[in-house]
Amino acid sequence: MYAVVKTGGKQYRVSKDDILKVERLPGEAGDVVTLDEILMVGNGGEVTVGAPMVDGAAVAAEILEQKRDKKIIVFKKRRRQNYRRKAGHRQHLTVLRVTEILTGGAKAKPATKKAAPKAAPKAAAGGDDLKQLSGVGPVLETKLHDAGVTTFAQIAAWGPEDIAKYDELLSFKGRIEREGWVEQAKKLAKGEKE
Repeated sequence: MYAVVKTGGKQYRVSKDDILKVERLPGEAGDVVTLDEILMVGNGGEVTVGAPMVDGAAVAAEILEQKRDKKIIVFKKRRRQNYRRKAGHRQHLTVLRVTEILTGGAKAKPATKKAAPKAAPKAAAGGDDLKQLSGVGPVLETKLHDAGVTTFAQIAAWGPEDIAKYDELLSFKGRIEREGWVEQAKKLAKGEKE
């Protein structure tokens, strides 16, 4: 059994368990969406063509992921007019897996959501707020946590080898020494404010 479905201004021929990329649809991974603009349904030799849509037909699909397509370059030029325009574009996409093709007004089965594992907290228990160091924001704090650095005491204990190691590992480009993180961490570890 197959169906021709319209979404995002395009038409797709789909069968059960097909995976397709369509323009962004609302929802998160694991959600079930129903596409109800069905132009044609085929089952073996029997074909039903809509006028313009097939009544009571729908396609149920599960969202696998929300992502962006490859970048395309849009370049416009008019010769001898000194006119050039260059722009890039990345289309937002939703990746779907067709779970069933419904006919006769049948309803899609509700999604059986699997319990997603809870994300571990970024800072270990008893970790410090590393954003108190000058030049450290949420992004750098996440990089430090991923490298296993969660307290001021750890940073305060760094020697020249450790500074070089983390500088290279996390691409800080000399920021640790330039911003004086070790001295700041020593003060913050003792409870002193800057």
